[in-house]
Amino acid sequence: MKAMVVREFGAPAVMKYEEVPTPTPGPGEVLMEVHAVSVNRTLDLAVRAGTYARKPELPHILGVDPVGVVAAVGDGVTSVKVGDKITSGSALGSQRAAGGVLGVTRWGGYAEYVKLPAENCFRIPEGLGYPEACVVARHFPTAFYQLRERAGLKAGEWLLVMGAAGGLGACCVQVGKVLGATVIAAAGADERVKLARDLGADYGINYRKQDLAAEVMKITDGKGVNVVSENIADPTLWPGAFNSLGYAGRLVTAGAHGGGKVELDVNRLYLNQLKVLGGTGQTREDFDIALKAAAAGKLKAPVDRIMPLKDAARAHELLAEGGILGKIILDPTIH
Repeated sequence: MKAMVVREFGAPAVMKYEEVPTPTPGPGEVLMEVHAVSVNRTLDLAVRAGTYARKPELPHILGVDPVGVVAAVGDGVTSVKVGDKITSGSALGSQRAAGGVLGVTRWGGYAEYVKLPAENCFRIPEGLGYPEACVVARHFPTAFYQLRERAGLKAGEWLLVMGAAGGLGACCVQVGKVLGATVIAAAGADERVKLARDLGADYGINYRKQDLAAEVMKITDGKGVNVVSENIADPTLWPGAFNSLGYAGRLVTAGAHGGGKVELDVNRLYLNQLKVLGGTGQTREDFDIALKAAAAGKLKAPVDRIMPLKDAARAHELLAEGGILGKIILDPTIH
């Protein structure tokens, strides 16, 4: 099979379009013919550069969220069959318990075929295309888990979403609305704020032009928000997000591409009974809810562009340059 292979850490050019052996599914495993896989700032760009917390063994194939068609199944697999259209959960079940992540600690979906545990497979509902299913499976389950399970977001509460036009942020905006919250979308450019508003946010703030916390307090009549979804960890943006919390507010985070080291105002933390929560994770229920909601038209999966797999290096460059609205999708079936 053809795959984008990383044999050394470094710039996008270290990825090479090569011929490698097609994997064979073992007991409990599925072989997927990949039709779409997304490009992610942390779990692709950082892993490729060698700056992610977990360094894979080389050679390595990136790609945490492939979707496609079941090409073969190993012994004992009854949950899916050859020909089924499926998406994958990168870190679920026994794989997650063992610290395994598709595309990070094991070969991923930047390839024509990928092997994955059957327990990580989900059928794609009718009416949902491969690129859209890829985006839904990548971020919406995390958004549901982050907001519903970790932050305990309830109907009628206020939610501030940072990076609201990014991959996870755009999903959190929509999940917040599904859960019944009033959503404030914060982003670093006017067009990105507009995208988040188009996805359903009730209010928008450009945190590069406006005082974020002051604007939030104005919008909420001085009360602040109940929940902040902060998936950036940029030290210049963190104070505005943290100071936007109202009394007994919860800040939940599952990202650190903005640097990862921030100052914490501990006085404000305890005086206002605030919580800061790590919110990464997914459950099978989150996948099922997200895929069904997307197929029913209740969720939108923003796709910026679709590119051939062999152009993965250019896709990484485009994402690093900024200005991408939605996900870049790689399609190994385009030649």
